Order: sequence, then structure tokens, then C-alpha cells
Amino acid sequence: MFQDLRETLAAYRARDPAARSNLELLTLYPGIKAVRSHRRAHWCYTHNLKFLARWISQSCRRRTGIEIHPGAKIGRRLVIDHGMGVVIGETAEIGDDCLIYQCVTLGGTGKDVGKRHPTLGNNVMVGSGAKVLGPFTVGSNSRIASNAVVLQEIPPDSTAVGVPAKVVRIAGKKVNYASEVDQIHVTDPIAQELTALREQIEQLKKQIQDIQETKE
Repeated sequence: MFQDLRETLAAYRARDPAARSNLELLTLYPGIKAVRSHRRAHWCYTHNLKFLARWISQSCRRRTGIEIHPGAKIGRRLVIDHGMGVVIGETAEIGDDCLIYQCVTLGGTGKDVGKRHPTLGNNVMVGSGAKVLGPFTVGSNSRIASNAVVLQEIPPDSTAVGVPAKVVRIAGKKVNYASEVDQIHVTDPIAQELTALREQIEQLKKQIQDIQETKE
């Protein structure tokens, strides 16, 4: 237990330049509190103390804003940076040395039974706001961009971006369709809907004007 804690503190110190001391990490960082709480909840879960496990996890959720189901399996040296809004589902599995930012969801699609949530390999980074949904694997050393929505397996050493996410790099090299993914000039569905409404309004105005001219 103490070895795991020492490794976790070292991982935070290595990844977060704002971390100034182990005391600060232990007392003020919600990610560390959430993972330590999850270790206890997971022990209860695996020993058939399901109610107590959920009570521990929900108490931690209220204190940290991070919700980790007691059934999730988490490896060593996980860093949850900022953490608010992170949700990790019951059958999710996370390897060693992973980094997860705020508002990340490792969830299900509602269509699967049994294994419903994703598996992250070792040294995976999931950017803020990303959603990884379904019972597939994100390969080791991969990177998921902020706000990406991942719905299928990601090979190792990859970078995935977009909605739905596409792999744009593997082992540092661009894939053939990488040029199709444009994270800057993204079509805004709300803007499209407003444009369509404006066109309908203009058509109605013209019809009203034609009717008035006919009456005159």
C-alpha cells in the first residue's frame, strides 16, 4: 500500500509542474483522494461487500467530483489531473502510468452486456472532455485528444481525434486519411440549424408578401 502511494505521488510530481510537495498532493489533490478511495471500494466490491463499496465510491464522488465505480480495475500510478467530472464505469480497466484529465468518461453505449466499458492499456493519455464508450481496447502509449468521442478500438502508439474519433497518427506517422480530419474548421450543427430556420423564415415572408400583393 505504501509503495503504491509513493509511486502515485512520484507520478503526480513528474506530470504536474504545479505540484510543490507531497503534503500538498495528499491533502489537496482530488485525483489522489479518488484513487485511494477506489482501492478501498474495489476491495469491498471483490469481497462481496457491494453496498459498502458503493457507499465509499459515492461519498468520494461528493467530495471530489470524480465517480469511479467500485468494480473498475485501475493499475498503478494513475494520474487524474484536475478530475472534476471524471466518470469511470464498472467494467472499465485502466493500465499502468495512465493520465486522465477532467470531464473524461470511460463509459458504455447502453447496447452491451457483461463487459460494457473500455480498457486502457499502459501509458494512455485521455484529454479533457473525451468520451471513450464501449467494450474495446485503447492500445498502450496512445493519446486521445480533448473532446474526442471514441467508439472503436484504438491501436497502440496512436493518436485519435475528432467526433467520432479517427486515428491520425500511429507511431508518430500520419495515417492516409489524417488530412480528412480538421479540428479547426468543424461544422457547427447549431449554426446549420439556424441557417435553415432563416431560410424558412425568408420563404414565409415571401409567401406572405405574394398573398398581400395578390389581394391588392
